[in-house]
Amino acid sequence: MKRCYFCKGEIISKKIDHVHSWKGKIVLFNETPAEVCKQCGEVYLKPEVVKAFDKVTSHLEKIKQTICIPVVPFTQLAKV
Repeated sequence: MKRCYFCKGEIISKKIDHVHSWKGKIVLFNETPAEVCKQCGEVYLKPEVVKAFDKVTSHLEKIKQTICIPVVPFTQLAKV
């Protein structure tokens, strides 16, 4: 793909951090190969990358490196 489907901007290959939600869990994949629009930032992932995500997320219990992140319901923002 040479041009963005949405804005027709130039597409470049780069490594990104991709946040993936699966069965109520969030997984961060760093250094994910992607095609990214230089103009609007739209991300395009190749089918083999998405298949790799599926393979990993089906075995989440084997992942050793984890982090803890705060979860703030939007309704609580008005109280801050």
